[in-house]
Amino acid sequence: MPASHAAVFLKLVGLAMLVAPFGCQGGTRVASAPPASSGKIQHIVLIVQENRTPDNLFHAFPNADIAESGVDSTGQTIPLTSISLSTDYDLSHAHSAFLDMYDNGRMDGADKITMQCAAYATNCPHPFAQFHFVDPSEVQPYFEMAEQYTFADRMFQTNQGPSFPAHQFIIAGTSAPTVSSVLFAAENVVFPAKDNSNMTAGCAGPSGATVAMIDPMGSEATAQFPCFEHPTLIDSLDTHGIGWRYYAPSPGSIWTGPNAIQHLRFGPDWQNVIIPQTTVLTDIATGQLPQVTWVIPDGRASDHALQNDGSGPSWVASIVNAIGSSSYWSNTAILITWDDWGGWYDHVAPKILNSYEYGFRVPLLVVSPYAKKGYVSHITHDFGSLLRFTEVTFRLPSLGYADSVADDLSDCFDFGQTPTSFQPFVAKFDASYFLLDTRPATDPDDD
Repeated sequence: MPASHAAVFLKLVGLAMLVAPFGCQGGTRVASAPPASSGKIQHIVLIVQENRTPDNLFHAFPNADIAESGVDSTGQTIPLTSISLSTDYDLSHAHSAFLDMYDNGRMDGADKITMQCAAYATNCPHPFAQFHFVDPSEVQPYFEMAEQYTFADRMFQTNQGPSFPAHQFIIAGTSAPTVSSVLFAAENVVFPAKDNSNMTAGCAGPSGATVAMIDPMGSEATAQFPCFEHPTLIDSLDTHGIGWRYYAPSPGSIWTGPNAIQHLRFGPDWQNVIIPQTTVLTDIATGQLPQVTWVIPDGRASDHALQNDGSGPSWVASIVNAIGSSSYWSNTAILITWDDWGGWYDHVAPKILNSYEYGFRVPLLVVSPYAKKGYVSHITHDFGSLLRFTEVTFRLPSLGYADSVADDLSDCFDFGQTPTSFQPFVAKFDASYFLLDTRPATDPDDD
């Protein structure tokens, strides 16, 4: 980390460093007693999209805390303006970009976030490129899900960085390399400069691949091979006989979390990492959906700036519609979130626990016959909440990481309500579009 960012970090954390642990170590705390939902939720489906904030993706959503404008580093008020979901540029979402935008809680440094322009882009870099919202007409399925079920406007990315560590937090509540480590993996994987033959971001990657590690003082001076060894939620599911699958477009992507856990990548659990991700649609249709499911998108359907083709809302709707039209609907909770903020402006400052937790807001949708209808949750959630909800639902012990201090999403549900009947969401593309797409999967090109 540059000296200037280290100084900013020491300011922003202050006394919090003295009272907050730097990444809880794995533990065996038993999850809290099951809620009144006991037995009503038998399937959990976690759909993970890419790189958006509530201010960017849910412009003017009713009753939610969504900004119409932001402030830049000069103190100028910048109106948020409309932009397509598909863009000709991407924004940095490295830890340094977090520090720039956070600016000791002032949330006025988004204009300092750098951008990467496509080769075909014109008039790029764009002025105020970070201060945009997606035209709601392009993401109507997301709005309709939020309007009919539950939308959380206080869901925070647990980590202050990009996709590779975020997907570790999503399966384990940490990006630490071991149980006893005081470090977090902080950035995306860096590959050997002269070898493009193996771009696997994890345990099966090339020997020269590294990932920057952040220490309790905020320094990223050390790096290591991106292969870790510690318990994950998957191990708890295994131990308690809970079936799971992890659907992904490719085995070696930075978005494929199990690839960076040694015993998952090289053990029997790897058979439950299902390629391609569209298999989830046929598994739902044929009655083979496991009790816990992670669904990772192809780049084109990911919502990732510069990379997506606008099909993300249809991709998510196709999965939700498949579940809603099946026998699974009556006992399923679908949790839809985005893995990081993507460099887009957001006005809500996160609570700082240590040099890497929490990050900025990301959207969260809760779709279920027991999700509160038309409800906006203002309770603080993070990726640990996804783990905690799963632990409480299936009576699993805590991993002792982010899940141990997170809420369990209980405010998003009403298990006493009459179960909501499912009505399909209209989207530009249906499930057949994705099932019949024979193009090779696009992995993230994520800086």
